[in-house]
Amino acid sequence: MSDTSKTLIVIAGPTASGKTVAGIQLAQQLGTEIISADSRQFYREMAIGTAKPTPDELAQAKHHFVNSHGIIDSFNVGDFEQQGQALLDELFKTHDNVIMVGGSGLYIKAICEGFDQLPDVDPAIRERLNTELVEEGLSHLQEKLKHADPDYYNKVDINNPQRIIRALEVFESSGQPFSLFRKADFRKRSFNIIKYGLLWPRDVLYNRINQRVDLMIEQGLVDEVKSLIPYRHLNALNTVGYSEIFEYLDGKTDLHTAIAAIKQNTRRFAKRQMTWFNKDKEINWLSPGELSKLYYL
Repeated sequence: MSDTSKTLIVIAGPTASGKTVAGIQLAQQLGTEIISADSRQFYREMAIGTAKPTPDELAQAKHHFVNSHGIIDSFNVGDFEQQGQALLDELFKTHDNVIMVGGSGLYIKAICEGFDQLPDVDPAIRERLNTELVEEGLSHLQEKLKHADPDYYNKVDINNPQRIIRALEVFESSGQPFSLFRKADFRKRSFNIIKYGLLWPRDVLYNRINQRVDLMIEQGLVDEVKSLIPYRHLNALNTVGYSEIFEYLDGKTDLHTAIAAIKQNTRRFAKRQMTWFNKDKEINWLSPGELSKLYYL
């Protein structure tokens, strides 16, 4: 049964769209707290490359699931759903509204709709698949998934190695296609949900992305990636902003080329995020000039 006095307010959108600032301002307006739905900001060791809220921003409103885990911790979308729901139960005891901010559509979906409980995965399988990715390339894993689970292959972003590896490790651990675990019925939540999305003209968003990458470099992204070399085999680091700098540190490219690749791959990532969010007809899109609407809810 839904408690109509409790509402989860979602602020979604692509990277560099201003979600952090909007979420903090709304949290201050409503006197509430923020749940982060960003699949990379959980990790304490990844700060610059994930555009994590600054210490000053974190002090302006209480955030959850930012710096909550170490990079070697096992933490997936199923864990996020379980822990996020428990957290909401607690927060709604003292707040009528809670804000969720993020660009990871799957994690937002997990909280709003529920996500299937996936089987435990043997870490050795994950390690082997990551080794295959490095040694044989993404196309090799794509082909494996195409044979193992054609249904999921036709739906997933096949250029996202983390998604490919996740599906393959589930298949190899359970013997069942990953797609079978994704067919749970929609789970009715006990609270209201309002979703907002931040929408920029594409050229403006891409310029914001380029500026953000330049700022990351100024802030010391290269040194951050250097410090993570011992963990580079982990899935969490097989991601935009880190993979390109690893290539530079390996001597496979120069820094200028690596920076350009980060910008290009981030723009592509933003495009994939928008493709995901555009499928969600519950999102109320706001342009930058309409953001003030958020603060008078």
